[in-house]
Amino acid sequence: MTIKDVAQHCGVSVSTVSRVLNKHPDVSERVRSKVMRAVEELHYVPNSSARDLVCAASDAVGLVVRGVGNPFFLDVFHAVESTIAEAGYTMFVQNIHPGEDELRAGAQLVRSKKLRGLILLGGCFDYNADDVALLDVPFVCCSYTNSFGNLDEKAYSSVTIDDRAEAHRAVHYLVKNGHRRIAVLLESTDDRSISELRYMGYRQALEENGIAFDEALVLQTRGYGMDAAYDAVCEALKKELSFSALFCISDSMAVAAMKALHDAGRSVPKDCSVIAIDGIEMSAYSIPTLTTLSQPKHEMGEMSVRLLLDMIEGHTANRHVVLETEPRRGGSVCRICD
Repeated sequence: MTIKDVAQHCGVSVSTVSRVLNKHPDVSERVRSKVMRAVEELHYVPNSSARDLVCAASDAVGLVVRGVGNPFFLDVFHAVESTIAEAGYTMFVQNIHPGEDELRAGAQLVRSKKLRGLILLGGCFDYNADDVALLDVPFVCCSYTNSFGNLDEKAYSSVTIDDRAEAHRAVHYLVKNGHRRIAVLLESTDDRSISELRYMGYRQALEENGIAFDEALVLQTRGYGMDAAYDAVCEALKKELSFSALFCISDSMAVAAMKALHDAGRSVPKDCSVIAIDGIEMSAYSIPTLTTLSQPKHEMGEMSVRLLLDMIEGHTANRHVVLETEPRRGGSVCRICD
């Protein structure tokens, strides 16, 4: 009786059996119980040389998190972690700062840990073939896709929302509630990333509803931090800009914006309605509760793992999955009369 017999009996990988026998914490309780029952039923007796051999074989995947301080990533991370453990794989995590190169960090992680695949949680939206040549394993872009690059779609996988369409949806909701003077709070209009995509959706919604674009209502923060968002709104209010609603490209920016409005003596939503995209936990506890389009964070993480493991195991080629948000009707948007 060998460790391979136990693995075949359970329908899991050899390395999963090894991790159970070595009491690794990254295995689900269901899989652990299944393996231990098989060990008992088959009267398997492990030996150290067999364990050493198995540990040399990698059934591990990597997760590179670009912007570990981003609160949106927390639930996605937990979903990735639990789904990988449930599948019997080991996960190695590399956290990097927003300005660092996720592809280079991922390539280094793959080589050092002999990984079979990689999930990039957060990253650039403008890859080309030379950029991804660093990676020689399957990889999935989680929460973003290559919107501004020229990389062939067959060269990678992604799981994301349609940022432009969801921004359009948020702004259109404000228009349906009678708003015409709608400001937008974003990092930049030309960052070739999420901010630019959501800005495109904002512009499209205005145009389709016959609302003239006013450049003064574009509040650029030049950073994704809450302090930058707060300062940008404060500056707009000091200039006495007139707007009845504010679309923020993220929940964290929206929470900071509502604080700026409050500190300036403006009531939300009476004096200014606020809507955003993300659905992070913090924004459910703002006063009033933020109205937002919640991204399916758990589904995003789980689907990214499923895509990656399907490619590793040879079941499918690269694919791209676009998920939809779920509106959360908070108390930060009100209807106004013309």
